[in-house]
Amino acid sequence: MGRFQVISLTDAAATRVREIVDAREDAAGVRVGIKKGGCAGMEYTVDLVTEPNPADDHVEHEGAHVYVAPEAALFLLGTQMDFEVTTLRTGFVFNNPNQSSACGCGESVELKPADLKALAEARAQNA
Repeated sequence: MGRFQVISLTDAAATRVREIVDAREDAAGVRVGIKKGGCAGMEYTVDLVTEPNPADDHVEHEGAHVYVAPEAALFLLGTQMDFEVTTLRTGFVFNNPNQSSACGCGESVELKPADLKALAEARAQNA
């Protein structure tokens, strides 16, 4: 069994992460987190990583490296990171089972933390 991963990436997300990293020679990947903000209360963050933080959860898919901030892990557990290009927007999309609602503009979400016991058990099974 493979190592436990807080989030998963679609092939489209992996391709976009690799494009971002390839454009910057000092980049190691991207870091996904959450911050308070927006009309629904929380927003996803995606930042360039030049030096990985050992406290982050590391996810690798098809050569794309994504780091998850430890304070965001409970809110992102089970999330699928995707990348979409539509007529109205282009960007990363997070299909998150912990999302209880979203604002009308789609820029912010309301998240509930995942069950801490379930997270610990999943990590122990896959360690």
